[in-house]
Amino acid sequence: MKLLIMSDTHGDAEVIDRVRNYVPDAAAVVHCGDSELPYNHVYLEGTERVRGNCDRTEVRFPDERLFEVADTKIFVTHGHLFKVKSTLLPLTYRAKEQEADVCCFGHSHVLGAEMIEGILFINPGSLLKPRGRKEKTFVVLHIEPEQFTVNCYTDTNELIESLQFKRL
Repeated sequence: MKLLIMSDTHGDAEVIDRVRNYVPDAAAVVHCGDSELPYNHVYLEGTERVRGNCDRTEVRFPDERLFEVADTKIFVTHGHLFKVKSTLLPLTYRAKEQEADVCCFGHSHVLGAEMIEGILFINPGSLLKPRGRKEKTFVVLHIEPEQFTVNCYTDTNELIESLQFKRL
């Protein structure tokens, strides 16, 4: 089962459409906030989406989203309400409260994935203004019974990194 995860597109609707077309077989598409698009924009249709700090005028975006795919609980938030630029501790507490298996977030524009206390945390980076690297990025998460595989791609669909995490 595949999950397409992106964040921080900051008004670039076309990159959302392009990336979605790279992974047409995704079971779910996640946007971790700061789309800066209307909630009902056609390219966000069917997307699990949340409000980022730059989406504050669009009140229909929830601050958090919890859903399930392939017996896996996915928690999504932008991250600005949890101070993710300095620590993942508050976000870890919230993900544990939600009994999440995977936590997707953005805000820092820094691509990364790590397992913390049995929860896989994924920041897909930014498809507009990346930090810590020159590539604009998104993630495809492969959910399997025994493991997670996090594939990191550029906005031109080039694989740049693949990480595997054992499910606990």
